[in-house]
This record gives sequence, structure tokens and C-alpha cells, in this order.
Amino acid sequence: MGQEVNKYGDICVDKVVLAKYAGAIAIECFGIVGMTSTNVKDGFGRLLKKESLSRGVKVKIKDDKITIDFHVIIAYGIAAETVAENLVQTVKYKIEEFSGLKVSKINVYVEGVRILD
Repeated sequence: MGQEVNKYGDICVDKVVLAKYAGAIAIECFGIVGMTSTNVKDGFGRLLKKESLSRGVKVKIKDDKITIDFHVIIAYGIAAETVAENLVQTVKYKIEEFSGLKVSKINVYVEGVRILD
């Protein structure tokens, strides 16, 4: 759990909340079609519905630093590096602003490519 202490008291943000927030940010990023599960029994490469986005994100907090793993499906024809760079910059900024904690690392795992109509 992420925790920040200020003059008003303690603020604790659960990893599940951060994962849902990060997932919501991710699907709005350029080139991201959706998220895919991090759990083998759910099936890799299967596009998750909006209400299941946190299953495509894994958040770890150690020493008030956040590490986030994304399992994504990207749009065909867009460079994976460009998509990942945009995702990392956007999520890092918004998560740090939201939580008050530093994001130390964001890993992006491209699990599939989809052709958009």
C-alpha cells in the first residue's frame, strides 16, 4: 500500500486502486487497443473488458516507490516503441500526481496486435 504523511494525517492508497487508475489511463493512450490478463488461466492475449482493466496491470510498492507492469494489446501499424514511450510518460505523470509517490519503473509487455477498422 502506498502511503504519504502530511500535516493533516496519513493518506494510504491501495495497490488495487493504483492498478485500476493506471489501467484507465493506459487505455486512453495513443496506440493502446486494450489490456490483456496477467493471469495464465484467464488466457494471455485476450482483450479485457473495461471493468477488468486492473487484471492487465500489476503494481508493486517498495520503499514508497511504485513499479507498474502493463500487459497490453497495441494497434497494428504503430511502432511499439512509440506506444510504450507515450504510455510510460503519461502514466508516470498521472500516477505521481494522483498518489504523491514516485514511479521508479514501468514495464510494458506487448501481448498482441490488433488491426483497427
